[in-house]
Amino acid sequence: MTDSALNRLKVLPQYCVPQHLLSRAAGLLAETRWPLIKNSFINFFVRQYNIDMTLAAEENPLAYATFNDFFTRALKDGVRPITGEGIASPADGAISQIGPIDDDRIFQAKGHHYTLGQLLGGDARHAEPFRNGQFATVYLSPSDYHRVHMPFGGKLTEMVYVPGKLFSVNNLTAGQVPALFARNERVVAFFDTEIGPMAVVLVGAMIVASIETVWEGMVTPPTRTLKTFDYAPVDKRLELARGDEMGRFKLGSTAIVLFGKDKVKWNESLQNGSRVCMGEQIGTLL
Repeated sequence: MTDSALNRLKVLPQYCVPQHLLSRAAGLLAETRWPLIKNSFINFFVRQYNIDMTLAAEENPLAYATFNDFFTRALKDGVRPITGEGIASPADGAISQIGPIDDDRIFQAKGHHYTLGQLLGGDARHAEPFRNGQFATVYLSPSDYHRVHMPFGGKLTEMVYVPGKLFSVNNLTAGQVPALFARNERVVAFFDTEIGPMAVVLVGAMIVASIETVWEGMVTPPTRTLKTFDYAPVDKRLELARGDEMGRFKLGSTAIVLFGKDKVKWNESLQNGSRVCMGEQIGTLL
């Protein structure tokens, strides 16, 4: 059996399992406060993924009230310096893909692309400002810090909740599932910045119980239908600086950053698999 065929077989079960039911069940377990369950999960996780708790504001993993509190733990002040220039990495993780948007096509993995329209919920008004722009996709593994921060300062204008599947978002799945990031459940936040529109897409994944933003809390519409949140009115306008927290994942996933044409240039050293830390400079302004 070829490696390609073997990889397809490895991903095939994800099409069959009840993705949302499984994720909801995981979410309930992750919110339990019963010490026997909560502490067992946390101890296993720390050992399995070699978590460095010396970086956390609360170093004792069992001091967290729930597994989700542990998983979305804050870091100590100063351990992730925020660059004062250019574009900051929105999260700890690994670059999945980074580069130019080809008209409206974004590269996912060898043989796979998806369009801006698919990613952003199907509204051409949202997609047009990013045509021929730049994108960066950051994968957050289970061992990473799971809060997402602003790559660049801006004013929040709109947010779109896009329902979808909950495939895993690791490299194996990205190489096998067409338009993966445009198929999974996601939250798209749009910002006005001094260099034009910026979008930050928080992509859900298998076992991800929820996506939260600092302005709406947990984004869970009562029905799984596309929903738009308008922040254009003055009384709803929120301005966030480069490096400010904007959201978090309860269990791992992916963040995608979009900029318009001729606005940013990514660091040439970055490629598929490059490790990045939240706040480090990953691009410069043009």
